[in-house]
Amino acid sequence: MEKKNVLSVKNLNKIYSKNGLSTVNALNNLNLEVKEGEIFGLLGPNGAGKSTFINILGGTVVKTSGLVNVWGFDLDKNPRQVRASIGIVPQEVNLDPFFSPRKLLDLLAGMYGIKKKDRITDDILKLVALDKQSDSYARSLSGGMKRRLLIAKALVHQPPILFLDEPTAGVDLELRQQLWENVKLLNKQGVTVILTTHYLMEAEEMCDRIGILSNGNLVALDTTKNLIDKIQTKIVTFTLNKVLSLDMTSLNTLKIISNSNNKVTVSYEKSKLKIEDIILFLSKQNIKILDIATDDANIEDVYLGLTKS
Repeated sequence: MEKKNVLSVKNLNKIYSKNGLSTVNALNNLNLEVKEGEIFGLLGPNGAGKSTFINILGGTVVKTSGLVNVWGFDLDKNPRQVRASIGIVPQEVNLDPFFSPRKLLDLLAGMYGIKKKDRITDDILKLVALDKQSDSYARSLSGGMKRRLLIAKALVHQPPILFLDEPTAGVDLELRQQLWENVKLLNKQGVTVILTTHYLMEAEEMCDRIGILSNGNLVALDTTKNLIDKIQTKIVTFTLNKVLSLDMTSLNTLKIISNSNNKVTVSYEKSKLKIEDIILFLSKQNIKILDIATDDANIEDVYLGLTKS
């Protein structure tokens, strides 16, 4: 069964004019679709247009032109329904220090007009693992708990789509892993997740598909696996039974990155040279290979490759 689009963006533009003279295209003819139930990553450096995109959906920035449809609602015709379909988790921790998580979520639910009997405050607290801290002051929560409380705030109105803006910026590794687990758990329960990040590891770890933004342009959009497969350069380290003193330039695209003791690290283009060719070349010279370690490139390399071109 074909999954439905929960977000569809066609020719979306945002142009800021500076002092009435020059203009800046924060988003340039952006086209993308996000399917129900996926974790979609929007990558790019600061200033690429990620926050502008989120703010257009959240209603704090007005688009210049283009069509935006969220959960079947057109942004121009049903802005309120669009906002109701999205929960946005901001980068900055913006919590009232004197409210407990339960009080905060209840207050928000009231602001959304959710009747007492329809509120799922306790379920949300459990979901983000704050049930034990539900009555503590927000100021006494650890950094990780505060981040999870931000996610809880975004879930109060039970939106089908959760937007995480740089969820782990400035967060230590342990906390990052914890947040990833939490987000995956929400996704398993049917929430579609869109996250912006400039951590490539995060995108690789979390996302089914990735869109890469550069200066307001979408320069790539593909499954995470396909993007990684697109990387042509392969890096391999051979441990040999003796020091290598051969000229290997006859092998197409092969470059020696380092050669010390009996370890040699080389790079080559996957499409032009096979590892078997290198192994054969070495064995013909009576060199025994004791170990082979490959270091596959990551999305960072794709990203740099794409943004250069």
